[in-house]
Amino acid sequence: MRLRRIRHLAEYSVFRLFVAIVETVPPRVAARAAELTARLIFDGLPRKLTRYHVARENLRTAFGDSLSDSRADEIIRNMWVHLFRMVVEMIQLRRKLHWENFKQVIRYYQKEEVVKALYCDRPVLFLSGHFGNWETGISSFGLLGFSMSIVARDLDNPYLDAWFRRFRSQSGHQIISKKGGFDRMADVLAEGGTIALLGDQDAGRRGMFVDFFGKPASTHRAIALMALQYDALICVGYSRRLEDRFHDGLPMHYEVGCEEVIDPRTIKSDDEVAEITRRYSAALERAIRKAPEQYFWVHRRWKSVPGQKRKRRKPALKKAG
Repeated sequence: MRLRRIRHLAEYSVFRLFVAIVETVPPRVAARAAELTARLIFDGLPRKLTRYHVARENLRTAFGDSLSDSRADEIIRNMWVHLFRMVVEMIQLRRKLHWENFKQVIRYYQKEEVVKALYCDRPVLFLSGHFGNWETGISSFGLLGFSMSIVARDLDNPYLDAWFRRFRSQSGHQIISKKGGFDRMADVLAEGGTIALLGDQDAGRRGMFVDFFGKPASTHRAIALMALQYDALICVGYSRRLEDRFHDGLPMHYEVGCEEVIDPRTIKSDDEVAEITRRYSAALERAIRKAPEQYFWVHRRWKSVPGQKRKRRKPALKKAG
């Protein structure tokens, strides 16, 4: 226990040193340094360490043979560039993004649809995926005065977990732990609140299999069930990086968009849960296709296979007398 605490403190100390350095560096310099570091890591490290083969297999699953090896490498390299820049931007967002400049940094797509949903006196599930800079999108809604309850996984390191909780709550949001947080989510929806969560993770063999890029992917059915039970609208959104536009020294430029608003009242299907799950998965896919290099392809989205049974361990043989 003591060694674990020492390790956690050491990790946190290194992270805080990194944060301090990034906060003192001009955003333009930090962005270029992040890009250079990502390219050096992708081109210099063994591909096993960058999970290249996982990403390449996912791209092959999503796009088939139409995607050449050179184009796949370009997407994976730019994915790491995007992720490194996203980390740097998250740190600098706390001090650099504010009411006076966020309209120059962020543009909105179908904003009216989202505002209408948030003002309709019904609970809302704001659903996104590991695409673009989802933290920027959530922060922008906080700046506009729309408070949300964000569902997030607890980090193993409690000091890092506390830092990210403070980061996400500084724009007026509340945090719900993904583990064991269902009752709290139910309370928020029952009170007519808004919950923000990611819906593109593998749900295991018990998940509902719906097409994602044309291949069945295990998907959580709880989102559809909550929408039906609490009469909640589902806003499928994204925060996509656009070409850099420098304003107040900030190189970041994003489109925060709404791909689709799903109203459970309008679902006409014998299996409403399956239809809602299919529709929000299709909406996430459409958003990702706009900028595939900004999706987290190293996640094993198609890990579970329909009809696959759980392997049982063979009982250990008892040693003779």
